[in-house]
Amino acid sequence: MIWNPQYETMPRPQLEKLQLERLQALVARVYEKVPFYRQALQERDLTPESIKSLADLSRLPFTVKQDFRDNYPLGLVAVPMDQVCRVHASSGTTGKPVVAPYTANDLRMWTEVMARSLTCAGMGKDDVMQNAYGYGLFTGGLGFHYGGERVGATVIPTSTGNTKRQLMLLQDLGTTVITCTPSYSLILAEAALEMGVDLRLSKLRLGIMGAEPWSEQMRAEIEAKLPIQAIDIYGLTEVVGPGVSVECPHKCGMHIFEDHFLPEIVDPATGEPLPYGQVGELVITTLTKEALPVIRFRTRDIASLNPEPCECGRTLVRMSRIAGRTDDMLIIRGVNVFPSQIESVLLEVEGVEPHYLIIVDRERHLDDLEIWVEVSEAVFSDEMRKMEALQQKVKQEMEGTLGIGARIKLVEPRSLARTEGKAKRVVDRREL
Repeated sequence: MIWNPQYETMPRPQLEKLQLERLQALVARVYEKVPFYRQALQERDLTPESIKSLADLSRLPFTVKQDFRDNYPLGLVAVPMDQVCRVHASSGTTGKPVVAPYTANDLRMWTEVMARSLTCAGMGKDDVMQNAYGYGLFTGGLGFHYGGERVGATVIPTSTGNTKRQLMLLQDLGTTVITCTPSYSLILAEAALEMGVDLRLSKLRLGIMGAEPWSEQMRAEIEAKLPIQAIDIYGLTEVVGPGVSVECPHKCGMHIFEDHFLPEIVDPATGEPLPYGQVGELVITTLTKEALPVIRFRTRDIASLNPEPCECGRTLVRMSRIAGRTDDMLIIRGVNVFPSQIESVLLEVEGVEPHYLIIVDRERHLDDLEIWVEVSEAVFSDEMRKMEALQQKVKQEMEGTLGIGARIKLVEPRSLARTEGKAKRVVDRREL
């Protein structure tokens, strides 16, 4: 099913015409309303009249995370505060949070793209959606909530945590769709096993998951432990929250709602645009946001774009699964290492669990990489010789993929900290 066929199946020439019209209106609006953008455009000798085609997008300045911090809290807002009817914010774990205000039209647009997202993922009005994303300043909870209600589904706003209660409600209320982070879905599966709850006897069939990077191997792990089809969804506070893009059940890339979010891929080092199919940094321009319009936001997420129509009938460009983040990339002894690479290796090795911690340190001026990974109950209770063989296998597989050596520490089941929000996978002690 397609929620809004007019826009989701629009022929690309018609879509590009709409994008250009909205881009020109956006540039005119920020030039008039946002001093930050007016100055950035003037520094490039650009005016709204400079935008003649979509190719001119690459002439516009980038927006980066630091720009939000420098203009904290509301320096990038394009409307008077009496037009702002809600404010969200990022977690702010690396500094000042990104404050994201919304007008009434922004909230209507967000609800629309979330309704599209949930429908695209395979959810409908007859579903019971248990929303285990956090409510409050974080965009996840309310984004999914309003999208679910717009679709006509029954929404259970459980928010994060209280896993035993989540499982009770999931069974008692007949939950069919779970929305949460990928790592939390594994916590649910683990808790169900401990409690003797067989989720295969429940009505659960679909999981819509995002807010943290996850690999195809983790998807396979989730689908093996939960009776669901696990679907990837993407969004970010700076752009709107969840609802920028989502997979359909064909799982061949996430459809970007391009009538609202104009995507590019650029070379992370030079900022030069890259053609379809090439891997680089995802950049997004908001075409319809009123309160917080954003031009060419550098997401730091590594992906590629595919413009070919999908079997589902949508003509929207598809973005690949996020391969990593430019700011999550670890440089270890001169080698670029993404946590997603490490996760992919671990989940291919039988006997280890999808719970791990990457520790980077520096000894005698040399980088040191150590990976702690939980083993399964069966392996942990087995003889020491088999543990040593497993440790050696993980070490060899890791070195073969990363191209550098890593120390592997096998730890007992459930010994690594669990988190109900975004999973923290890396401890870089070189910065301490």
